Amino acid sequence: MSKNIILSLGFLLISLSVFGQIGKKAPAFALGNFTDDYGIKYEVNDTVWTQGTNIKYHIIKWVPEKQYLIAKNASTNKFDAGKYTRIDYMTFENMGDWKWGFCLTVYKAETDEIAEKTAAADRENPKKGCNGYPFSRMKKVE
Repeated sequence: MSKNIILSLGFLLISLSVFGQIGKKAPAFALGNFTDDYGIKYEVNDTVWTQGTNIKYHIIKWVPEKQYLIAKNASTNKFDAGKYTRIDYMTFENMGDWKWGFCLTVYKAETDEIAEKTAAADRENPKKGCNGYPFSRMKKVE
């Protein structure tokens, strides 16, 4: 291989690891269609979190080892369009169909850096650890 090809491949891998978040995909339990405690429907994939029919978060990165994701609010969202959101999540045991929950830790940060630096939700207290409120519990739907 020529030096140019090797350098190009190296640059591509560095770019993907920095900007594309290699290996930072959604955990398997968080993928699919869900409903929460309040009857709101969600569709979650590696790149978009959709809440109801009008609210979308374009996922910038998943950080599964710390159980959160960073997203940019869609420009079409009625509230806080174009802002940044940190969603903390956790799994549950012994809650029947409710396998995991989430917290909109911050949903109108000016930058993704501010969203990411926002203190994590309190997973030790899931009934009040989401800014004084409970984590929204999620149940898979077909």
